[in-house]
Amino acid sequence: MKLTKLLLATAFAATSLGQVSQAADLRMSWWGGDSRHKVTQEALKVCGDKYGHKIAAEFTGFDGHLEKVTTQIAGGTEADIMQINWPWLPLFSIKGDGFADLNQFKDVIDLSQWSADDLAAGTMNGKLNGLSVSTTGRVFMFNKTALDKAGVAIPTTWDELFKAAKAVKEKIGPDAYPMNAVKETAVLLISLNATQSTGKDLVDPATKKVAWKPEELAKAIDFYGKMVKDGVVMSQKSVAAEGNLNLFESPKWADGRISGSYEWDSTFSKYADPLKGQKLEPVAILKASDAKTDGVYRKPSMVFSISKRSKDPKAAAQIVNCLLNEPEAIKILGTSRGLPASKIAAKTLTDGGRIEAELLKAHDIIVKASGPTVSPLNEHPEIRSVFLDALEEYAYGQIDSKEAAETIIDGVNGVLKKF
Repeated sequence: MKLTKLLLATAFAATSLGQVSQAADLRMSWWGGDSRHKVTQEALKVCGDKYGHKIAAEFTGFDGHLEKVTTQIAGGTEADIMQINWPWLPLFSIKGDGFADLNQFKDVIDLSQWSADDLAAGTMNGKLNGLSVSTTGRVFMFNKTALDKAGVAIPTTWDELFKAAKAVKEKIGPDAYPMNAVKETAVLLISLNATQSTGKDLVDPATKKVAWKPEELAKAIDFYGKMVKDGVVMSQKSVAAEGNLNLFESPKWADGRISGSYEWDSTFSKYADPLKGQKLEPVAILKASDAKTDGVYRKPSMVFSISKRSKDPKAAAQIVNCLLNEPEAIKILGTSRGLPASKIAAKTLTDGGRIEAELLKAHDIIVKASGPTVSPLNEHPEIRSVFLDALEEYAYGQIDSKEAAETIIDGVNGVLKKF
């Protein structure tokens, strides 16, 4: 009997890390919509009851949330647990000292549930400042129905994409294109090509400067120029003439005249829905035979961080682990924050049939693809603006690829100096 009681006690203690803790009053802040607010409050209640803590919920929409968190952190009044947008990490913790180092709570949070890449993406200056809640990345999506009607196979390489452009124009019409590339998508396609050619991310993590040489970036911009010239993608002029519609709102996307794009895997349904029965297929990242890497743009969509000023960071760590790794909360939260980065969470939802097959396939492509760790500084608003402004000048023939590359590198390095 004593042995049985001992085994039961041991098994109970092993169901979660850091089970024993004194009651604590905590706060958690996040942004989202009504559905996320509802399930998060429910999960916090379950996790709080499980560990004997009370967690006050503080939630808003996305607009204004950065300003709110900035004000709180500046005044030392931030919540114990915070949902932080991944590109905000360098804004608050470029030296790694803006949030608690979650490595200190590895006896409470099961860090083995995250890949090395996920942990690296949430690490600033050697400190684990945030745990990826969900991982997202850019994936190629093609309208298989439209391409089948044109007798064109789904492209698997850049060369095949260029050949597809000729075929769809012959079969579907002169205003048909096998790929979409404007604004942010154009930036990321150019970045993809440069990363594949060099094996490097835009930002050198050691020097905090642009890792690409001017001639390397110019070559990638020329590649984009060839896509426009050869009719693989619409020009910015043409897109502007049609009203700068979002792709998922475009009649050309809905009827298959634009039959492919490079989008976040987490937005798959948004692009599939307008196709009305046509099949949208996620495919492996296109690349040339001499590419040094797939060049995947993989990142946390958001992270959970713990305040460095929390009076009970261990209790906060228990709640973070509960929300991300423990079955009660996993089932409640579902995909309210995207496909979970935690392995046990993803398995729990997959086994329960909670994730559609196409979305799983798109996510699997992202997870398995190779590429350098992407810096959150890539998405700094000023850096993205530098890229977009230079590409617009290039698109309208005001500067050439060499000038565009030099403008981008000089501008981005100017922003990076602040960090």
